[in-house]
Parts: sequence; structure tokens; C-alpha cells
Amino acid sequence: MGVPSFYRWLTTKYKSIVVNAKEEIGECIDSSLPNPNGIEFDHFYLDMNGIIHACFHPEDYDHMCTIKTFDEVFSNVFGYIDRLFNIVRPRRLLYLAIDGVAPRAKMNQQRARRFRKAKEAEQMEKEEERLGIQFQLEGKQVLPKQETEVSDSNIITPGTEFMFRLSKELQSYIRLRMKQHPGWKNVKVLLSDSSVPGEGEHKIFSFIRLQRTFPEYDPHTRHCVYGLDADLILLALATHEIHFSILRDDIGAQRPVFSCHSTQAFAITDPRYMVKSRGWFKKWVETWSSEKSSSEASIRTSIPPKGPYQFLHAWILREYLEIDMDISDCPENFEPDFERLVDDFIFICFLSGNDFLPHMPSLYINEGGMDLLIHVYRTEFTNFGGHLLDMQRVEDKKSGYIKLNGVEKFILLVGKYEEQIFKKRADLRERKLRKNFNEFEDSRCAEDQVSGTDEIDVLTLKISGICPEEKNRSSNGPEIFQNTKEMREKLKAYIRKAADSFQNGDPGTDKVKLNLPGYKERYYKEKFGATNSSDIESTRRAVVAKYTEGLCWVTLCYFSGVPSWSWYYPYYYGPFASDMKGLSQVKPKFQTGSPFKPFEQLMGVLPPRSAHALPVPYRRLMTDENSSIVDFYPTGKALSDDFPIDVDGMRFTWQGVCKLPFIEEDRLLAETQKLETELKVDEAIRNSEGLDLLFLGSSEIIRKNLSNDSNKHDNDVKIDADLSEGLNGFVLLRRDGNKAVGAAHYDNDILCVSYKWPPKRKHNTRLLEGVIIPNKTIYKDYIYETQLWHEYQGFRPNTRIQNSHRHCGTAHNFNSPLHQNYNVNRRTSSWDRGTTRVTEAIKTNEQQLYNAQRDNMSFSKRHGPGNVRRAKSSARIEAQDAWISTSGGANKNVWQDLDSDTEESDLGHVEQLAVNFTEQLERRKSMRKCSGFKRADF
Repeated sequence: MGVPSFYRWLTTKYKSIVVNAKEEIGECIDSSLPNPNGIEFDHFYLDMNGIIHACFHPEDYDHMCTIKTFDEVFSNVFGYIDRLFNIVRPRRLLYLAIDGVAPRAKMNQQRARRFRKAKEAEQMEKEEERLGIQFQLEGKQVLPKQETEVSDSNIITPGTEFMFRLSKELQSYIRLRMKQHPGWKNVKVLLSDSSVPGEGEHKIFSFIRLQRTFPEYDPHTRHCVYGLDADLILLALATHEIHFSILRDDIGAQRPVFSCHSTQAFAITDPRYMVKSRGWFKKWVETWSSEKSSSEASIRTSIPPKGPYQFLHAWILREYLEIDMDISDCPENFEPDFERLVDDFIFICFLSGNDFLPHMPSLYINEGGMDLLIHVYRTEFTNFGGHLLDMQRVEDKKSGYIKLNGVEKFILLVGKYEEQIFKKRADLRERKLRKNFNEFEDSRCAEDQVSGTDEIDVLTLKISGICPEEKNRSSNGPEIFQNTKEMREKLKAYIRKAADSFQNGDPGTDKVKLNLPGYKERYYKEKFGATNSSDIESTRRAVVAKYTEGLCWVTLCYFSGVPSWSWYYPYYYGPFASDMKGLSQVKPKFQTGSPFKPFEQLMGVLPPRSAHALPVPYRRLMTDENSSIVDFYPTGKALSDDFPIDVDGMRFTWQGVCKLPFIEEDRLLAETQKLETELKVDEAIRNSEGLDLLFLGSSEIIRKNLSNDSNKHDNDVKIDADLSEGLNGFVLLRRDGNKAVGAAHYDNDILCVSYKWPPKRKHNTRLLEGVIIPNKTIYKDYIYETQLWHEYQGFRPNTRIQNSHRHCGTAHNFNSPLHQNYNVNRRTSSWDRGTTRVTEAIKTNEQQLYNAQRDNMSFSKRHGPGNVRRAKSSARIEAQDAWISTSGGANKNVWQDLDSDTEESDLGHVEQLAVNFTEQLERRKSMRKCSGFKRADF
């Protein structure tokens, strides 16, 4: 899942780290040709689960024709990989990593997410049933619902039949591509499927950390990893590899994309375009299309409408951090170590959110949490004792890799800002509640009038004997699609409304009231069940101890690998930053242990609704009332009876905390181990731990070495790193009688062998000797100086630039060696588009926009804050149209930013807006004097 909002924060603060990826369009792309992006990547790593989910339920991506079978998912996955491969074009290695069994610390999050999804699915089904009855009464025919092989995405979990089949299909796909595609022929392919324990992203980076410890490793290896998880960025930084890029989808620029057997796109009016997907659309779409054209009846779903793509370059991010994390007031005898500064940055990112620990109540990125952490780090560096981590001592048994004394002081310094943050959060919540309540009242009146009319119309038809069903029974194909689309839109509207308590006019509950005195006592009583002051203190100490263990566990996980498969944080909530006193006394010790077997993890994370993914004997443990572990799977007759979701103080239901019972490992394993003898052969294979598979083409020199050794030995064969372009490890050549198990010769062209990693070695958290660092392109003038969130009156902090040269473009050298070597054309960035148009727009429309704002404020003062929303609309629309049209649309984002800041109806906010707006006008006037003025600065 990654760190929520981290990517948006990072790319907003450090804009030049991201560049658009260039992609060739066409059916036959020769990926052996030079990369159009100007970088020849050596290794390409795919975090496959993001791809699998996108291809499994493409309705999330505005698809119209959805999938029904596993084969269609596999086909989409292959198309997705092809597209990414053609963008990156690796020359040495392609690594496909699928999530295997996760550590217990992650399983708890997976369990909560899957149970929550099951509850939401049940609620949605009830609403869908209600809408179906309503549409039937209105005589609107909709497509019937059908079950498919892919109706439950929880089967994307290790151990299921789907994941087992996916692995087999990927092996066939790799073999086919290596035989037929020129770009694949000289590339080694590693497949780490779901039978190999560990999350995909952590398997990838453990592999990189291990390979770079060998002398044969090339320090100039260029890496690229694809995935949407923001923690990929932190993992890339933690490798201390310079030449590292992250390929990501440009979320803000995605659009519907269709592919079929022909290259012709659908028209907008085509029902296949007009109706987005549900799990049962495809059959009806194909039936309709066969009536229209027999040649189109064979249409299949395409890969999800992803793209365009962006590269995030780690070496540019390192340049930003070198400036932004600079410590200016260090003692004379102390010199900050930049590599350790990078490690400290990774660590403080953990405090703002991660997959393994709950948030501290005051640290959220969308409330300026990262800005606060960096501010405290820079300004208090000397006071808390310098660097927080020393990962060169990662194997220190006394936890010398983390300076707990310094960490305690640092977090307590952050905790001093808590009350200001809580106060502002409460003020904004109250303001938003006031605004939404007024809107809710207005919309409810309008809905009552409309719904009342509709009910009268339907009832009139019934009384008069005109049955709506009969009236529309002869409806044609496109009409049934329109009705289904309308039903789907209403269902989506229901989901959105149900998820947002403010939209329902319900202020929700806030029992803790963090903005009022005594909030800590209330917090520990409500969230942890403490009863008195002594109980509160003992609870606080226990929570701090476990949270400290968690910070150490996460740190080791990112820099060294999973320190313990069984450790997890045993609470639903995190402590206050100001309560972390005493954490330096904690002495964390971890027992490595071993991962769960796949079926054991399925039992630990799946809700009873997904029991069909398990073998029959295991299902009974979930659903049988006499099962000794049935208490792990709360399923009441009513939704309110199964498990609580704590949304106290939250606006959205997805922000709530699922208070599921924690799985007791001993009890679970005692029951599942009894059932292993009842498994069928194929089920036993699915429940076993596997190895990575290494695919080698006919041109690979190491094939001869492996083939010769396979005839001589019955054990592991060491790979010759000199013949394999630096790849270290072993090939497992086990034999079962006369049949090779570890090696499989598909044909004369492709060899597939089981790959075994070298023994674990200490990770070097330094740049490797001999690496050439690219010339710098980022300077101090490029860094935003952001006002702390709690100090700003409003929803958004004021972002300022340290030096006006940033706008004039005098510091950005597009002819630097970095841009020449990597062909990174930054003229395409938002800083360099629309300069002339925006300058002219400001000259002609500045006064209009100001007049519109001024009129609104004058009206507010005369008639009170409650009427601002109604009074401002006409003047704002007139100014908006002029502002956007004159600039050719360039100022649309600018207007939206201004408009979002004027949503509040209270007079105090409007008056504050007047001051802010005046400052913006003055700033624009000064910016016009700069020849290189950039519109994105607004």
C-alpha cells in the first residue's frame, strides 16, 4: 500500500524529480532498438501485484467491457508487461516479483482491508437489490447480474488456484517472448511467484542489496522498478544506488483506452464506451455487438487504460535532499554525512505513515506532517544529538543502527506542535461541517421534491393499468445499457455518500476531542480501554515500547530484510508523539522465525465470504460454528454484529479502524497442521514454498556452464558472475529419480532453472567505490519554503520560493552533462509551459478577477457570511470565463486553486482571503518583470 499522500507531497515539493516517459505507439515495436527516453536501463523490476489488480478489475479504470475468466486476466497481464517492457527496454535482467506470504506485521493490515471490503460488498449488494426493485417499478430493464471467475479479488492472495495458474501462464509467456521478440533474447528473466515468501517490492530490493555486495557487481548498473507504492521510492533511496528510476503511472493524466483485434477505436456513442464495466457486462456487450457486426463480436477486454507514464529519478531526488536536509548550524567539529542524512530522511518518512504501524495522531502528510518533520530535523539537529540512524551497524546486536536517545528527543520535539495541530484540525472540521450541513439541507429539499414526483408518476401508471414493465419490454439494446449505466451511477453515488458522513448531514462522533484539555486521558480510555490514571500510564508505556519495536522492525525491513516473520504491533492505534518519553529504554530483540505457509496466510487474512478460495477442509474452520477458531472470523447475522469499525473523529468511513480480533498464531497453526494430510496433490503443491525461476536464452554463455555442471552434480551449481554480467547465486539441480526437478529444458532455445539466492550479506549503505555521480542540476533556488500547516489559517499552506531566480529560469541549465547524458528534457515540465499566454492573461484579467473577489467581500460585510455563496456566483463565473478563455485554458488550474480557497462561508475566512489575494496580485505583478515567468508558480 505504501505511505498515503507521500508521492503527491514529494513531487509537489521536489518538482524536477519527475519526467514524462516517452513511449512508442504501434503494434510491432522493436524493443531491441535504443531507448527513446535516452537511458539504457540494465535491470527492470516489476512489482506485479499492482499490475494484476489493474487487470483483474479494470472497472476501476473506466472500462466498459469487463472480464469474466482467468484467461482474460492473464491476457491483460501479458499486454501490460509488454507495454512496460517496451518503455524501459532492459538490456540484462527482467525481474517479475509477485507478492508471496507476508510477515505478520503486514498480514494484520491485509486482514483488515479484506474484511472491510467484504462488509462494503455486502452493503453494496443490498443497495443494488433495492435499486433493482426501484428500476423494475419504473419499468426500466437492466442487465442481469452474473457471477464470474473474477468476482472476488481476494483470490489475488498466495495459495489460491488463481495465483498458481498465473505462475504457470507467466512461465509460458516468458518462454514465448524470449523466443520471438528481439528485445527479450539477450535478457535474463527472473520470476518470483507467490510461492516465494515476501512482498514483491521487498523481494526486489533484497535482491538488489544482496547483488551489490559482490565484487563483480557493476556500480554503474542502471535500475528501473515499476509500481505504484510510494515506499518504492524509499526502498530505492535505501539501496544507495545512484542510477535508479521508478516508473509510475501518471495518475492525473489517465484516460480511457481500448484495444481490440483491429486498431480502430470505439466511437463515443458506442454502448461499449458509454457503459462502464460490471462483472456481468461482457456477455451482453458481445451479444449486442454481434447484432451490429459479426466481426466485432469477438472483442475482448484490453489492458486497463493506464498511462501515460512518468519516471522518478532517484539521483535528482538525492540532489534535492542534499539541499533541503542541509544542516547549517552544526558544531565546528561535526560534519554531517549525506548518506546518513538520506537514511534519516527515510526513517522520518516512517513516522508519517507506513504499512506496518498505525499513524501517530498528529502526523498526517495531508496536514503537513512531512514538512513538520523536516523542519524539526533541520532546526533541532544539534539538540537531539545528530544523525538518527547508523545503518553501517545494522548487524549490531545492541541495536546500534538506531540512536534511540536521539530518536526520543526528536519525536518529543515534534510532539510540542501537537496541540496546535489538533486545534487547527478541529477548526477546519467545524468549518467544513457548517458548510456541508447547509448544502445538505438545500439538496435534501430538492431531492424530496423530485423523488416525490417520481413516485407519484409511477403510482399513477400502476393505477391507470399502464404497467411500466410492459411499456418498456420491447426496449432495444442501447436502452438497456443506458438503464444499467443509470443504475450503476446511482450505486456509485450511494457509495460516495455512504462513505462521507459530512455529505449525509451527520457530524459523526468525536469522543476524544483532541482540541480540548484532557484529550490524552480520553484517548487512552476510548482507544485502549484504560480505566484510571495508573492504568493509563502503564498502557502508555506498553504502547510506546511496542511502537518503538515497530520503528526498529520497519527500519530493518527497509535496509536489511524482514527481521522477524512473527512480530506485529498488537494495538489498533498509535501513541502521541508527545508521549514517546522512555522509548530509549526499549531493547528490541527479534526472532527471525519462519513465514506462514500459503494456506495458513489465507486463513489469517480472508473473511468467510472468500472461503471458496481455500480447500474444503480449511473452509470449515472459518464457517463451522463448532470450529475451535471460529472466533477469528466474526460474522453476525446483521452487519452491526460482526466487527466494529471505529470512525470516531473521522469524516470518511475508509479512515475508520477495523477492530478485528488478532490472529493467535499458535491456535491457528495447531488446527491447520492437522488438515495437511487431507490435501490433494495439487493443493499440497499450492501450500508449499517455492524458489525463483531463472530463464536463459540460447545466447547466454552461462548456459554451457550450467548444462555441463548439471550432468556432473546433484546439488547446487554456483553461477559464474563473470559469464552472467554480474549475477550471483546458485542454480538448484535436484533430481527425482532420473527426472530433473530444478532444471527444465523447454526446448533448444530456452532454459528454465530454479534460482537460489546467495547467503545473506551485510548491506553497504554507502555509494560503491568507483561510481560516477552525475553533474548537479538542482540548486538551492529550486526548493520550496513551505509554511507549516498549523501556522496557516485555511485549508492550504502558502507555498513560497526562496529566490525569484527560480521563476526567471536563470539557474536551470538545460545543457548540463546530466541532461545531455540522460536526455532528460525538462522543458516539458509545468514550469516551462504557457509562459506567454499566462503573462497576457494576467495583464488583461487581473483586474476582473480582483473586482469579482472584491464584490463578494463587500456583499459579505453588508449581508452577513451566510449569503456569500449565493452572492458570488455570477461575478465569479464571468471572471472565470474571461480568465480561462484568454489564456487558452492555461489558467484553469490556477482558477480551481483560488476557487477551492473560497469555499468557506464564514466572514473571517473571506476577510483572510482578501489579504491572501492581495498578496497574490502583488506577487504576479512582480513576476511579470521576470522574462522567464512560469505559470505553475501560482
